[in-house]
Amino acid sequence: MSAQLSSVRSGAAEMPGEPLLSIRGLRVGFRKAGSQFEAVRGIDLDVAKGEVLGIVGESGSGKSVGMLAALGLTSKNAVVTGSVRFKGDELVGKPAREMRKIRGARIAMIFQDPLSSLNPVMTVGAQIAEAVRLHQRVTRKQAMARAVDLLNLVSIPQPERRASQYPHEFSGGMRQRAVIAMAVANDPDLLIADEPTTALDVTVQAQILAVLRSLQERLGLGLVLITHDLGVVAGHADRVAVVYSGRVVEQATVSELFADPRHPYTRGLIASIPNLEESRERLFSIDGAPPALGSLPGGCAFHPRCIHAEARCREQDPPLLDLGGRFSACHFATTLPPFHGASLAAASLETGSLTP
Repeated sequence: MSAQLSSVRSGAAEMPGEPLLSIRGLRVGFRKAGSQFEAVRGIDLDVAKGEVLGIVGESGSGKSVGMLAALGLTSKNAVVTGSVRFKGDELVGKPAREMRKIRGARIAMIFQDPLSSLNPVMTVGAQIAEAVRLHQRVTRKQAMARAVDLLNLVSIPQPERRASQYPHEFSGGMRQRAVIAMAVANDPDLLIADEPTTALDVTVQAQILAVLRSLQERLGLGLVLITHDLGVVAGHADRVAVVYSGRVVEQATVSELFADPRHPYTRGLIASIPNLEESRERLFSIDGAPPALGSLPGGCAFHPRCIHAEARCREQDPPLLDLGGRFSACHFATTLPPFHGASLAAASLETGSLTP
């Protein structure tokens, strides 16, 4: 898969050789009552060292399940196939004991709800120190000193005092910073952030994203941002993968994706963003709803909601086509008319926000 990156951000990573993370044909099914339902139907992704990849999709699209499966964090009734290679090392099928050595040390993940990620009866400093001692041979005193340094790294004021406090004594934004501190405690090569700004107000969201961006640039790690918020992607990602019904339907650099999306679903997502410069009686919305797990329509899964759908869309599921460094899973990827949201996209990329 192409490693071409956006020129929007200075100092963006290059992928001259093997990517940091390479996912090919990843499929995730769940057994239930004698049947198996696929939540992920073949994902292909690459992440380079120092790169920010945004993964975008509606709730239930499979974006989070796919990354959890890549780290071996699915439930016991899950069936995972395909290939997930981290620095050339195959992760699918790797024993749980070996995966535990990788998670938290070489690959770290930030989950949606920081409160549920923290132990309510342990101080924040003790939890971060525990994460350090799981992967490093250090004393308790050294681990606690590292915890204080990490709280300072994520811009928590008075880190020495805060390290001795409990999660309930932190605000939502501070808890998320503490979880980020725990995630980078062992200097991982790859950080996966799953909806890191969920349930936070706009000001705190911006602060958390700024912390992630600063850490990514300072530590040179690869960063995967899983989100449904196109504003996060516009301001913080190098490349974007759009996921629909368990498949990547489009992948491109940020500038390419917003200026000229090559899949009708991506166009619908961008067109539905409110534009303060235009006066509309109603905001644009994509007709219908994503199909339920286990009842996908024949052919292209998006065709019941697509204004460009024709007979072959109902019969043939289009492959992910290479359009010269970018990718689209649409029969009409090369013939779609010009996108009228290009002006909004340009403003988004200039300001790092989807509100002009």
